[in-house]
Amino acid sequence: MALPSASGEPSLLSIGGWPKQVLALESDASRPSPDERSTRRWLALRDGPLLLGALRIDTDCWPWPTPLSDRLEATALCLTEALKLDLEQQRLGRQLALRDDQLKLLVHQLRNPLAALRTFGQLLRRRLDGDSANQALVDNLLSEQHQINRYLEAIDQLTQTPLLPPAQDGLQPLLLPPAFSSEDLHSLNQVLEPLLERAAGTAALQGRRWVPPGELPTQACNAAAVSEIVANLLENAFRYSRPGGGVGLVCQEQGDQLVLAVWDEGPEIPSAEREQIFRKGERGSTGLALDGSGLGLALGRDLAERIGGALELRVPPSGLDPKLPSAGNAFQLSLPKRPTATGSN
Repeated sequence: MALPSASGEPSLLSIGGWPKQVLALESDASRPSPDERSTRRWLALRDGPLLLGALRIDTDCWPWPTPLSDRLEATALCLTEALKLDLEQQRLGRQLALRDDQLKLLVHQLRNPLAALRTFGQLLRRRLDGDSANQALVDNLLSEQHQINRYLEAIDQLTQTPLLPPAQDGLQPLLLPPAFSSEDLHSLNQVLEPLLERAAGTAALQGRRWVPPGELPTQACNAAAVSEIVANLLENAFRYSRPGGGVGLVCQEQGDQLVLAVWDEGPEIPSAEREQIFRKGERGSTGLALDGSGLGLALGRDLAERIGGALELRVPPSGLDPKLPSAGNAFQLSLPKRPTATGSN
């Protein structure tokens, strides 16, 4: 390998040899004279203008036979690629360590304002004693604060475990865990009610029509997955649908399945993109101008399949129910009526 030296010229360090013997790396000036049997040659290991090292060859035949020359050139190329990969791995390692440090600092800095929000919320709730309507709003704020704190804990764990282990059974661990454990079964109305309250508040702030479902069923469902999927579908509907357009959620029974569908009033997702948007990192053309990661629908479909259900797009919403708009999009979540705690089929 080539190492920097005080003189500015690279010095060479031997990192291996064949046959197995100790070989001292010497300068070209020490090359054997022509009357000696051994002939020494050097092959530079270069990555563009960067000298990564050198391959020294001592042989008693000159000129080299073509097969030997080809093999030595190929060996030099392989060594160059190996050194490039090693240097890239070191660079990425330093970069990841720096990002981990920055992430830890950010998590630490966020804990204080979150604690202050919790304190102020609790004080406000005391002052609203007897005002049940406004107390409910403060309770929702405190619940969201608690949820954000759970997200911070999950992010903090990522800096200590480089990769989330794949799940052998049940749900794959989520980057942003919902308020329910992945093994919990809760009634569907219990899971959906806080999401519907949040959706109603969002619609009021945006000045758009919100159409909630009728009476919610009380059947058990995998709370972690359903909460994660529906929350993401509602957020997408409010973010990507046209300003002022209606948003709603319907609940239907279809045979041995329960169907939840979040619908909006457009613009419709082009037919060529209706499967593409379920792939990780892929986004539809209608939402490219807005912030987004292209992960929500991919995660939602994966979670739905893990609990024995399915997530698909229906365009227009009236194809699902004639009472729904004849233009727009509806994301349909189908759930088994008899879920299991682990989410296995």
